[in-house]
Amino acid sequence: MLPPTLSFILRRLLHGIPVVLIVAVGVFVILEAAPGDAVDAYLAQLGGGDASLAADLREQWGLDRSELGRFIAYLTSIVTLDLGRSVAVGGSVVEAILTRLPATLLLMGASIAFSASLGVLLGGIAALRRGGMTDGVLTLGALILNAIPGFWLGLILIVVFVVWLGWFPHAGFGSINGPRDPIGRSLDIAWHLVLPVTTLGLTYMALYLRLMRGAMIETRASTWVRAARARGLPETRIVRRHMARPALLPVVTMLGLQAGTMLGGSVVIETVFAIPGLGSLAYLAVSQRDLPLIAGVVLAGTVLVIIVNILVDLSYARIDPRMTDERLRTGVG
Repeated sequence: MLPPTLSFILRRLLHGIPVVLIVAVGVFVILEAAPGDAVDAYLAQLGGGDASLAADLREQWGLDRSELGRFIAYLTSIVTLDLGRSVAVGGSVVEAILTRLPATLLLMGASIAFSASLGVLLGGIAALRRGGMTDGVLTLGALILNAIPGFWLGLILIVVFVVWLGWFPHAGFGSINGPRDPIGRSLDIAWHLVLPVTTLGLTYMALYLRLMRGAMIETRASTWVRAARARGLPETRIVRRHMARPALLPVVTMLGLQAGTMLGGSVVIETVFAIPGLGSLAYLAVSQRDLPLIAGVVLAGTVLVIIVNILVDLSYARIDPRMTDERLRTGVG
């Protein structure tokens, strides 16, 4: 018999298969309903072309078949995990996604860690100083950051820290003539990701700050906190164990809900900072009307969101001591 945690993970992965298929069908229907195809986008880049060239390209790319034929071939490629060839990149869709995926994972992972950590810390400070000047400044700052569009914040950071101060590189995932050793390469990539991670992280940090503040204010007035104070426990332990820990649950839940939104936000951020990730690949696929590439990027993003939500569910057992192996086994929580 499988351990409860492993059984829970496998069950959630099986539940994710219908989600992936529904998303795949939705992508096909939307793109088929839109006017034009990859041939039209390609000929538009060339400045035009005759009807014979368009017919030859459609036959070569499999676009001359009926909608049902294209749909069957499309689903077959998804089931066999062979997403075909991309016209936009001139190669395999799977290889293009695997090449771009590390940059997106690094950008998203660093942004989530940055936004959640800073949001939890500042939200806890605001809750402990409720009604004071610190609380007001932090709350106002969170509202302002939450209202600022990500691309606009990114452009402002580029103007200030790249153009004016010259502290950071303005684009790319690494220097062309940068260091080749592992440590130097890692530091170079981290240096290039400072502004993109800050841009993406600050936008979502405001949400986690407000969630943490509200949750800690609620737990501060709870009976178990009053009981802990009555037992004479140190205030730091009360804040850390009895207030902050239960307050993390809504923040972690929002991390799972915002995973898809953050992945969508990375499209804009990767375009602004010229990062070769899934976001910039999605932009290229949409502009070229490349159905296999669009489907591959969307499905990769769907799988990422499913995995993030599974990790969020597993983290409940770490945060909430009431979460037992029985809940993991039954899928509750």
